[in-house]
Formats: sequence, C-alpha cells, structure tokens
Amino acid sequence: MGRVTVQRKVMRVRDAGVSHRVDALAAEEPLEIRVNGRPVTVTMRTPGHDFDLAAGFLVSEGVIGAADDVAAMRYCAGAVEDGMNTYNVLDLSLAPGVEPPDASLERNFYTTSSCGVCGKASLDAVRTVARWDVAGDPLRLDAGLVATLPDRLRAAQRVFDRTGGLHAAGLFDASGEMLCVREDVGRHNAVDKLLGWAVREGRLPLRSTVLMVSGRASFELAQKAVMGGIPVLAAVSAPSSLAVELAAETGLTLLGFVRGTSMNVYAGEQRIVA
Repeated sequence: MGRVTVQRKVMRVRDAGVSHRVDALAAEEPLEIRVNGRPVTVTMRTPGHDFDLAAGFLVSEGVIGAADDVAAMRYCAGAVEDGMNTYNVLDLSLAPGVEPPDASLERNFYTTSSCGVCGKASLDAVRTVARWDVAGDPLRLDAGLVATLPDRLRAAQRVFDRTGGLHAAGLFDASGEMLCVREDVGRHNAVDKLLGWAVREGRLPLRSTVLMVSGRASFELAQKAVMGGIPVLAAVSAPSSLAVELAAETGLTLLGFVRGTSMNVYAGEQRIVA
C-alpha cells in the first residue's frame, strides 16, 4: 500500500550552525481513477482513503449520490511494479442504471494536488447541477461555536503534525461535534475523501453540517460543498471571487478568515448568529 509519509535526510541551517536530521515528508503519488474500466482522471494525492477519494470525486461530478450507485470498487490487478501492485489505479463499477461520467467531463491530462478543476473540458462543465438544494437548509450557527472549529480541526490533523505539509477538511454537525476529518496534499482531495466517506456511509445529503477547511475557499471547494448538500463552508483563509459568487447563487453560507474570535461572512449571513 502507498505510504502516507516518507523519511528524508535533510541539512538544517540555523543561527547556531549546520546540522543533519531525518524529516518526515507527506507522500505524494498518482492515483488513476477508472469508471467501468475507462480512465477518467489521474490525481496526485496522499495515499490512504483511496476508495473515499474515488467515490467523493464522483459525488463532486454529480455521477453518484448514494452508496448503492457503486456496484464495486477495486485496485486494478494490472497496476504492477516489479511484480507488486502499486495500488495507484482504482476502478469503480457503477450500478445498473447509473450513467457514467459524460465524456466532456473527462480530464485528458493529470490533475495536480493543488488544482482540482484543471483539465475540465470547459468552464460550463464545472458548474455541475447539484442533486440537493442547500438554500432551504434551516441550520443556524452561533459565531462563537464556529470560532472553535479551526482549533478542533487542527487538533485532528495527525499527519500534519509529522510533516507540516497537508491540507485538512473536517465535517462538523450543528453542535460542533466532528463527524469526519481527512488530510491530503491536495485541498480538493481532502474534501473528496470526506464526501466519499459520507456517500459510502449513506449520509448524503449532509444536511445541517459545516465543512471546515484548513486553507482558502476556492470555487471548487464551494462546489463540492453544494454537491454534498452541505449548507456552510468555513475556511481559515480567503475565499475566491468565484466561490463567493457560487455561494450567493446556491444559498451556501461562506465564511473566510475564521481565526480566533473573528471571521468574515461572504454569503448566507442569515445562518450566523453573532
């Protein structure tokens, strides 16, 4: 199985001089996702929770919305290196009646760990039609509770503690309880892993929940929240203009710069009780 961390000898330069030590690095390996035997995308990810990642990717694309939409998932036996399975090619078989991804959505080149929408055939394909409406979600959140979420997410980032090189996505309920956390070198992968966990657990749509992310709130992350039926997206950093636009259009509450006791509400302010 792919490694989550890799050990590397490094030279440290400090005021006191030069020393050598072994550092833990976040692993980054390619994962090719196939649907019904046909390659759909290759993404650079941190190995681990690969089934969640693949399922979440299909949730984000609007292909599946329930666990029984997937008939089977397996690592391809043909993905070998020196006679060993690399676990870097994953094939999903869709249940009868579930339409496979449209050819226009296929990524015809690899997706890097920092860009989840590269390779889209067109910008029109990005605005996937969501299965669930988040605008009518009745969730209301106390601003004080929201302010506690970044620290709770940070405390759950086990691999980040060892490497300092991973993004995180955490799902919280209305009381602030953490339901799931996922880490990855790619922020979009972390969210897809979380959505994949949710669909495989039969939890979609994720009504009255908060998606907390460790970085910025990009358009792709706002879209993934909407596709999962999540009414609130909170980020410790800034949102993009397109993320704010999408949030306003769909009824998503979008929070940025959630740090300490302060935050900015860019859309959906009716859900935040100050």
